[in-house]
Amino acid sequence: MYEDLLNQVFDRFLTGPRLFRDREVLRPDYVPKELPHREDQILHVGRILVPVLKGSRSSNIFLYGQTGTGKTAVIKFIIDRLTKKSQEIEAPVVACYINCRLTGTDYRVFSKLCEVVDINVPFTGLATNEVFDRFKVALDSKKILLIVVLDEIDFLVREQGDDLLYDLTRGNESLQSSKVSVVGISNDLQFKEHLDPRVLSSLSEEEVVFRPYTAIELGDILQARANLGFVSGTLTKGALNLCSALAATEHGDARRALDLLRVAGELAEREGKSKVIEEHVRSAQNKIEEDRITSTLKTLPLHSKLVLCSCYLIKQAGYDGVITGNVYEVYGELCRKIQLESLTQRRVSGLISELDIMGLLNASLINMGRYGRTKKIKLGIPEKVIREIFVKDEWLSTLLDYKPRCLCSLK
Repeated sequence: MYEDLLNQVFDRFLTGPRLFRDREVLRPDYVPKELPHREDQILHVGRILVPVLKGSRSSNIFLYGQTGTGKTAVIKFIIDRLTKKSQEIEAPVVACYINCRLTGTDYRVFSKLCEVVDINVPFTGLATNEVFDRFKVALDSKKILLIVVLDEIDFLVREQGDDLLYDLTRGNESLQSSKVSVVGISNDLQFKEHLDPRVLSSLSEEEVVFRPYTAIELGDILQARANLGFVSGTLTKGALNLCSALAATEHGDARRALDLLRVAGELAEREGKSKVIEEHVRSAQNKIEEDRITSTLKTLPLHSKLVLCSCYLIKQAGYDGVITGNVYEVYGELCRKIQLESLTQRRVSGLISELDIMGLLNASLINMGRYGRTKKIKLGIPEKVIREIFVKDEWLSTLLDYKPRCLCSLK
């Protein structure tokens, strides 16, 4: 029976209207031949990196801006062109792009860098310093100019500290025949506050800020991608304009706009429709929002999950809007319950700010008079969503029905 039902699905898809010419160009990780409205940033970064073509180390760069503002696309675009030019003129330039969120640890970042210089290291088992030393020795023997792009570096620094950045930015002092330039990319505008001053001075030799796209600019980006991705006449103007307008209200996020456009097309395709209309865009918006929250909750670091769980338990106890100190007390109690060393209150306050940026919490700054300022914190998502995700988490499933004793002091 299931085979027959699946065959019906397959046949309906194969015989239905063709909406997509190439859906891959609608994915955020696709790098097009042109990047509308990022010409200034491309030229700026290109001028910073171009000395490597004449054998000189370029300045380190720090690119920052909100999600979906084109940082990754711009640096990949430039690195691709720079590498091709270096091959034409036989310049010893090598580039390595690493997504730190996917890589996860300092050890694995250095392992990937070792691969670039043809050194194999075990998946685990060595000290991180040993892996870095092997990388430096091999790099110096290659006599190259290496550009290391560390995307989402803020994630790695929050989890591992800034030792990796210190080693890379200071590593040139011990290199004789090769040099390293570092390009750091971050979505967190406050990221630099967490860096050691010595690292900050080296990494931020040059800075480039990526502002959010406007609705008109998003419309241009979507139109260019739609021309490549959709069969002519299958995407209505209203659907495209709605995608750009909705994404513009979300801080000018081009990734969100492209996701909306692609998912809207897929929903229309599943319905067997011949055109993508505004109704499909609104359905896509609801689906993406649900998927985004679910994915974000699952991939949060443990301490961020514990902070969010603390706010969940506070709400369950009947309190709606408490200050940072209250959240920290519950967080500390949860850490003790699962025998985990807690972070400092200052670090937890930083995690609250990050969760606020993600939309998982609402944290508004309030003045406490002579007691200073603090944050009033509320959940930014429904309690049932948190429970549905955390009940499957081995650390948090036992805490969802816990009643923190420290909440008694609030009554």
